[in-house]
Amino acid sequence: MNQFETYDVLIVGSGAAGLSLALKLADRVRVAVLSKCVIFEGSTYYAQGGISAVLDAQDSLESHIADTLDAGAGLCDPDIVELTVKHGKESIDWLRNQGVVFTEEQTETGETQLHLNREGGHSHRRIVHTADATGKAVSEILIERARAHPNIKIYEHHNVIDLILSKETSDRVTGAYVLDIHSHRVKSIAARAVALATGGASKVYLYSTNPQIATGDGIALAWRAGCRVANMEFMQFHPTCLYHPHGHSFLISEAVRGEGGRLILPDGTAFMHRYDPREELAPRDIVARAIDHEMKKRGIDCVYLDISHKPEAFVREHFPNIYERCLKLDIDITKQPIPVVPAAHYTCGGILTDRNARTDLSNLYAVGEVACTGLHGANRMASNSLLECLVFAERACRDILQILPDIPEPSEVPEWDESKVSDSDEEVVVSHNWSELRHFMWDYVGIVRTDKRLSRAMRRIELLKSEIAEYYSHFRVTSDLLELRNLVIVAELIVRCAQLRKESRGLHYTLDYPEIDKSKPAVNTVLTPLKKI
Repeated sequence: MNQFETYDVLIVGSGAAGLSLALKLADRVRVAVLSKCVIFEGSTYYAQGGISAVLDAQDSLESHIADTLDAGAGLCDPDIVELTVKHGKESIDWLRNQGVVFTEEQTETGETQLHLNREGGHSHRRIVHTADATGKAVSEILIERARAHPNIKIYEHHNVIDLILSKETSDRVTGAYVLDIHSHRVKSIAARAVALATGGASKVYLYSTNPQIATGDGIALAWRAGCRVANMEFMQFHPTCLYHPHGHSFLISEAVRGEGGRLILPDGTAFMHRYDPREELAPRDIVARAIDHEMKKRGIDCVYLDISHKPEAFVREHFPNIYERCLKLDIDITKQPIPVVPAAHYTCGGILTDRNARTDLSNLYAVGEVACTGLHGANRMASNSLLECLVFAERACRDILQILPDIPEPSEVPEWDESKVSDSDEEVVVSHNWSELRHFMWDYVGIVRTDKRLSRAMRRIELLKSEIAEYYSHFRVTSDLLELRNLVIVAELIVRCAQLRKESRGLHYTLDYPEIDKSKPAVNTVLTPLKKI
């Protein structure tokens, strides 16, 4: 008899989306949360900026909606944008009730209120934050609360291999095969409902602001199981990643530009006014392409972000984390500009979901960056992402609790079979293929694309897919192999979506079609799997 563990809900991922969903569910049902690494190691923990919400009397829901639609370049779902924005204050209140402490300020009358930042694409100050380490503050509280809850079981160092589908019908998920990375043992975990909250796929690129674990696992899992994905061509490149040999892709928050930071060339000349009237506060795709163009045109390795004209106390108070990190690298941001380059940052596309976070498969949900809800369209506006995590965790929770009474306890699940595989003596194949994939994706499918570059990338993807499939079929799985297997699928989805879009829109910019196609309504790029992979 196959031994397997059973839960009401299995959540894959331990960032803001996954832990919020777990905490919202746990008073009613038993929940398992899987973390591929230590539970802190996720994109949420490293998020600096904050969470967008309409809290200022001078702001309005209509303005937040309009800004989001504008940034999304015609591909946002207006109903989803309205739904998300309307739940902004409610989401912030929920986090504060959990214990998250946000930065506050005193008004002229002596009252205390939340301090609000302004970031690119926003026409008002509406970014709730905890100094410049908002994600860390949110993560620490959610992790503390989840660990203390008796109905939540957290599995660290557990990597999902594949979703398990029902024996009776292939469109219903009943659990997952999971690799215990420390024991090298594969477990079967059954659940009445499964939620993917694995984050994005930016590590498919050579340079990224994301932690190493952002390998598109949830997108690949859902695709292999039979879910549609959408808009994978819209990979957001953050304009300002620290350029330093020991910087390790450290992100310089957009809030630095929001508080007056200026982008300059090595000779001190500003340049953003030549690209957009909003200058440094233009949406990220415009700023990233401007920097990329200046670097290539002038043959320079980086540009600079200068906040040194602000008082030293202001800089250290608003950006303590950035200040300390740069100072360790002998860059005093109160006196010197910061060397920056663009880097892959956020996956705007993902698993296609509805307004309740449902996917194409019964009992399977997707929440957060892994999902394509319709909120971001062709370009995510700054700080809308954590808001999306919170709003759709609540939507998924309500839907799961509604359907769960009608879902029976999982019966016997198929046992993981590794009788025909052996331990690998060629781990170098995995590391070499990983490096090759990330290099050609950066070179051919980066900020600026062409049909020829996309074709070159696809030819290399086909070769890698065959090599990885052969390797996977002969050797026992490792976490590195699972990530590589997922990354090559994500790379293919990005290229296929990019090849289908014969225009430049939002984050997708191609020299072959440099303008928006205004001859027809804007449509999402939706891919449907033909068969199980």
